[in-house]
Amino acid sequence: MTKKLRVVQWTTGNVGKKSVHAITANTQLELVGCYAWSPEKVGRDVGELCGIAPLGVQATDDVDALLGLKPDCVVYNPMFTDVDEVAGILRAGINVVTTSEFITGHQLGAARDRIIDACAHGDSTIFGSGINPGFIQLLAIVTAGLSDRVDRIAIVESFDTSIYNSPATEIPMGFGYPIDQPDLHAITEKGSGIFREAVQLLADALGVQLDDISCTAEYAQTTDDLTLPGDWTIKKGCVAGIDVRWKGIVAAREVVELRAVWTKGQSLDPAWSTNFGYTVTVEGRPTIKTTLNFEPPPDFHGESIEDYIMLGLTITAMPPITAIPAVVAAPPGIATYTDLPLLLPRGVLARN
Repeated sequence: MTKKLRVVQWTTGNVGKKSVHAITANTQLELVGCYAWSPEKVGRDVGELCGIAPLGVQATDDVDALLGLKPDCVVYNPMFTDVDEVAGILRAGINVVTTSEFITGHQLGAARDRIIDACAHGDSTIFGSGINPGFIQLLAIVTAGLSDRVDRIAIVESFDTSIYNSPATEIPMGFGYPIDQPDLHAITEKGSGIFREAVQLLADALGVQLDDISCTAEYAQTTDDLTLPGDWTIKKGCVAGIDVRWKGIVAAREVVELRAVWTKGQSLDPAWSTNFGYTVTVEGRPTIKTTLNFEPPPDFHGESIEDYIMLGLTITAMPPITAIPAVVAAPPGIATYTDLPLLLPRGVLARN
C-alpha cells in the first residue's frame, strides 16, 4: 500500500479497546474517528478511553459526522449487530469489519437482505470474524488443504471462563438458569446461533450443500453459589457448564462439528475438565490434528485479572483488523474467509 487506510472505531468496550490498540500500532492504518455509545465517553480522547497515550481523536456520538469523514473502513465491535446502524454505514459507501456475531449474516433472517442492499447501494463490503467463530474456521480450512480426502472437520473450543466478565453474552447461552429449566436447550440454541453460520462457512469451503444443521447441548450445575466478576452470582443448582455442539449433515452423515465446552469454576456436577484452547481435527487421508493455545509475550507484566483478560481479547479483535486491506479491495457484498485472499499480517512486525 502507498497510503494508510483511514479507519473509524465503533465503540470502545472490551474488544473495542483492543481494536484501538491494534489500529494505532499498525503502520498501515490511521484512526480518524471513534463512535461512543455511552454519553460519558463523548468528547474524551480515544487513547485515554482505551488506556493508552492520548491520540488527538475524540469520541463522539454524532454518526453523521463520522460518516462524513469518509473513512475506508469502520471497525464495528458492539456485542451484537445493529442492522440499522450497520446498513447505514455500508449505504454511506464505507466498508465494515466486525466482531459482532456476523459471519455469513444468515442469523439475521430477512434483515440480511437489508445488509446486502446497503452494500450494493454503497459499493461497500462487510466482513465478520473473531477467534471462534471466525479465525478457527479459517485454520480448519487451511489445514484441510493437506488431505486428499476429508471425511469430517471437528473443532473443539474448551475454556474455563470464570474470569470473563460478560454476563450479557453468557446468560443468553444458558449460564445461570436452573439446571431443570424446561426451555434450556432452546435458550442455548438461540444464544449460540452464530455457530450455525460457522458451520455454513466450513461447508462452503468444502463445496458441499448441507442437508441439515443441528444443535445439541449438555449442562453441568454448580454445587455451590458461584460469585463471578461483574457482581454476577450463579446460584447452587444452576448452569455453570455448557457443552454445545453444532453439526452439519450431508446424506445422513456428520461432516462438520463445532463444539464449545465452557465451564465456570471447579464446583461442577458432573465434573468436567477443560483444555484451555482450541483443537481442530481434519479426519481424512491423512487425519490432521492442530491445537491452538495462547500465552503472554516475554515482556508481559500483568498485574490484575483484567490484564490477562485484555490479552485474551486481542485474539478476538485482530482477525477483522488484519482483514481490512482485503475487505477494502473486495467487491461489494458480504465477504467471508472463502471469498477473501490470504490475509497477511502487514504493519504489525515489532520494530525493536
